[in-house]
Amino acid sequence: MSAESFSALLLAHLLGDFIFQPARMAHAKGQRGMRTRLPALVAHTGVHLLVLGIILPAPDALAALGLILLSHFLIDLAKPALRGPALQVFMADQMAHLAVIVAVVLALPDLWSQTLWTQLQSPLISYLPTVFALIAGAILTIRTGGFPIGALMRPLADRAPEGGLPKGGQLIGVLERALIFVLVLTAQPQGIGFLIAAKSILRFEAKGGPDHNAANEYVIIGTLASFGWAIACAYLTLGLLAHLAPIGIPALGIPVPNP
Repeated sequence: MSAESFSALLLAHLLGDFIFQPARMAHAKGQRGMRTRLPALVAHTGVHLLVLGIILPAPDALAALGLILLSHFLIDLAKPALRGPALQVFMADQMAHLAVIVAVVLALPDLWSQTLWTQLQSPLISYLPTVFALIAGAILTIRTGGFPIGALMRPLADRAPEGGLPKGGQLIGVLERALIFVLVLTAQPQGIGFLIAAKSILRFEAKGGPDHNAANEYVIIGTLASFGWAIACAYLTLGLLAHLAPIGIPALGIPVPNP
């Protein structure tokens, strides 16, 4: 399988689904009536067409790119029919999109070499898939991670700690996943332990009672889910980068004191 083609297609998918899809469009796609859904689905597919055309301009592979767009439309069309917890629905939807990407890359392993990018006379083009993989990994870790974690925590929302800043927990989750991504990619995974310790100290108060215990458990579950997602995605990104042209991400070299 071509890591270059996979990186480009993955980035195009993540940009279309999680960066350039406003909440209003996503909500309209999930409605029952086709009068509301169809314009949103067409607009969403149009966004993916634009993103694909920029990231993977391959005039000789229009059939494959068209297949990706058509499958994306059909998968999103069928998504409201899925039943089950929100987390399962989200993962099933994204796994279906990922399966199409993998199938296209396996069928056309030279897809990247057919793009207009490779015709440019510049040695820097060989590093472009690596940049794509880094951006895709960052989106998957930081932005995308908020959706499955939110779906996991939604049934427990009545146990969420009261007070605090509006959407403060979401912002903390984004920042912690970003830090974990940077720490893993710069060969400093031990810093994640300090991050966990710092968050524990700042978030927990010395109070008792069942309500406070439930709030503590809510925070612990959300934290472990966020950290687990970020660590998994960061190491998956490293695995993908190992098959691409290295760009020399330096290790931070932060000394860790001996206990």
